Amino acid sequence: METYDGYSSSASGPISGAFLIFGLAIWILMIVGFWKIFVKAGKPGWAAIVPIYNIIVLLEIIGKPVWWILLLFIPCVNLVFVVWMYNLLSKSFGQSEGFTIGLLLLPFVFFPLLGFGNYPYLGPAGAGMVNRFNDSDYRDPFNNNTPPPQV
Repeated sequence: METYDGYSSSASGPISGAFLIFGLAIWILMIVGFWKIFVKAGKPGWAAIVPIYNIIVLLEIIGKPVWWILLLFIPCVNLVFVVWMYNLLSKSFGQSEGFTIGLLLLPFVFFPLLGFGNYPYLGPAGAGMVNRFNDSDYRDPFNNNTPPPQV
């Protein structure tokens, strides 16, 4: 006598295979995005594929101490620090909080965008956020010896 459990196994193979391929493509896109971000920041690109070490390199890029990695192992605290790290990463490339939201909600789009886009690395957390579009017009408001821009 044959038992029927209500599930059809004929379509589960192709569907799970399609999800596997889609997930693998997203994972590769994220790794390539991280690789390019690390290279832009002057770090080795291969560090993007080494677990734990990639977080240490990310902490160096955003200018935070290595002991922050311990905070990522504490439940609930890690959520706050991941958001903070992504915000500092977007600031390090001259982007705003809107880009941070993109990194959090659509990481498979925004990490490659940050890596392949025209976003130069400005230093840890932006290093003063110098105007990246027109550096010649920048005047330091705290230094009165800076000559006015030429018209």
